[in-house]
Amino acid sequence: MSTRYPFTAVVGMDDLRLALLLNAVSPAVGGVLVRGEKGTAKSTAVRALAELLPEVPVVAGCRFSCDPASPDPGCPDGPHDDAPGTARPARMVELPVGASEDRLVGALDIEKALAEGVKAFEPGLLAAAHRGILYVDEVNLLSDHLIDHLLDAAAMGASHVEREGVSVRHAARFLLVGTMNPEEGELRPQLLDRFGLTVEVAASRDPEQRVEVVRRRLAFEDDPAAFAARWAGEERALRERIVAARELLPRVALGDAVLLQIAATCAAFEVDGMRADIVMARTATALAAWAGRTEVTSEDVRQAALLALPHRRRRSPFDAPGLDEDKLDETLEQFKGDEPDDDPEPDGPGDGGPGGGGGVPPQGEGPDGPAPEAADAPEGAPAPQEAPQGSGAGERAAVKAGEPFRTKVLSVPGLGQGAAGRRSRARTEHGRTTGSTRPRGALTKLHLAATVRAAAPHQRARGRSGPGLVVRRDDLRQATREGREGNLVLFAVDASGSMAARQRMSAVKGAVLSLLLDAYQRRDKVGLVTFRGRDAEVALPPTSSVDAAAARLEKLPTGGRTPLSAGLLKAHDVLRVERLRDPSRRPLLVVVTDGRATGGGADPVALAARAARLHAADGTASVVVDCETGPVRLGLAGHLARELGGTAVTLDELRADSIAGLVRDVQAAGKTTQTAWRAA
Repeated sequence: MSTRYPFTAVVGMDDLRLALLLNAVSPAVGGVLVRGEKGTAKSTAVRALAELLPEVPVVAGCRFSCDPASPDPGCPDGPHDDAPGTARPARMVELPVGASEDRLVGALDIEKALAEGVKAFEPGLLAAAHRGILYVDEVNLLSDHLIDHLLDAAAMGASHVEREGVSVRHAARFLLVGTMNPEEGELRPQLLDRFGLTVEVAASRDPEQRVEVVRRRLAFEDDPAAFAARWAGEERALRERIVAARELLPRVALGDAVLLQIAATCAAFEVDGMRADIVMARTATALAAWAGRTEVTSEDVRQAALLALPHRRRRSPFDAPGLDEDKLDETLEQFKGDEPDDDPEPDGPGDGGPGGGGGVPPQGEGPDGPAPEAADAPEGAPAPQEAPQGSGAGERAAVKAGEPFRTKVLSVPGLGQGAAGRRSRARTEHGRTTGSTRPRGALTKLHLAATVRAAAPHQRARGRSGPGLVVRRDDLRQATREGREGNLVLFAVDASGSMAARQRMSAVKGAVLSLLLDAYQRRDKVGLVTFRGRDAEVALPPTSSVDAAAARLEKLPTGGRTPLSAGLLKAHDVLRVERLRDPSRRPLLVVVTDGRATGGGADPVALAARAARLHAADGTASVVVDCETGPVRLGLAGHLARELGGTAVTLDELRADSIAGLVRDVQAAGKTTQTAWRAA
């Protein structure tokens, strides 16, 4: 077994270490979501936690880790009456982003189930993680169907596997820990709320602390065993403190005054539901036990709020998680009751205070000698700077986007087979059954009727004598299903002077923001190309982070000529690269413009038409959002849509409640080229 980096050797990241340790003390807190930029040792800290957890008593030979003191009566390996017990280290099970459903929940042997009536079940990762840690790196990139299973297991503490009427259930209670980079997209709100606590991590900007991080990491890579041995004492002391805090936890008192503070805080910050109140109460109790106290204080409530509420404050994917600490302090002061007089010193290493990194040995008191003090992490990364553009005369400052609204469904025609999502029709593992086929590899979705039809003609030759059906491997049929996929939605936004009227551009940005929100809900990747002045630029390469696209859109200035051809050519280049990078994800091009072409060459209209026909030749599904306003309209956006082989919608028609129609599908490329627009 490879040596893991010691938990106590992690430099800085006090909030992360504290959140993980509180879950080790009280798994009922509900897990941790770690948000942060890449390369900040998120995964290192999580993996190191498993080494600190106490051993788990299990029934000998049980694949589902039943507790010998109270075995699961429905365990597939049971019953466990008077079964001998043993102890093993706590497990940390990693769920890969690309895991299959059977790998997560387990699989039934359908052939045995049909022919013999035997529930031959192979446990999955949920069974392996029972009474341990389930760790999901890049949890925001997890497929929807896997997230659904995680939600069910986290809510019920059990996993159910159903295959054509054959059912298996087993216990699945685990500490859920996820890490994510917000730049790669946000989590669905349903899963976000399942994490008890959340922390933001960022690399320190203090040079001395960064030097210490590098020094320790290089020492670990040179000799992992020797490095771990130098930290063995601190690891042992921290492990003993976790055990002591667990023993103290049942004796911690949660008074009515503290409960009132918790309820008032959740009400003041308008969090949905009651889960936040319960998580805060459990976290505050764990904080008191970790500090060696039997009374919960207002400071425990404050720290619990900072860990449990920020991710529950989001009202849309464009809202940054966070908490107004001044408002928090005012609420706690308003509902402050009598504080306990005693504040005994905790047993074990560290200062015991929740603000000191959860009692982890202070930086610099480890075996490597003095280390620099941890610098305060910045609240957020600096805003990306806009690249300079040749905008020409008349440039105007960026205007705020209008209020977003629910948009109509814009879908790619045909049947795809890309990443699971909610936009266009596709062959998927989930959805309605449309037919059957011979399985390639392991059977995952049995088509029962087709299997029976394949086996029926051979029953006499196979010597069938009883009521059971004699089934062979060649008889099994895989169900083919149709669901929805996520697409690459590339926005090409006209930011020229003809779009610069403040109210008009505000409405345009509001429309694009609405489409971005729709893309978030439908699990799309998004990209943003803008054009104005003399050229076009990729404001945001294709990404799963729609909030990054919204931030770039908000800062977009307007002015100058309309290099429409440059915008279309830039979009064509982006899509060409993405087809090579992710060929199964079908693109949808959304051009937001009034259709005017006034820049980019001697004959800008002809150049734009040629660029549009490149997209039509590639078969790219496209839609043009017509931003032309006023009593006299030239209809140029409609002509552009026909050159693209797509369709056009006005800003008003884009709304889902518009009387123009319920749903508008993007037309397939390849329609007859129109000449009227080129002559305009």
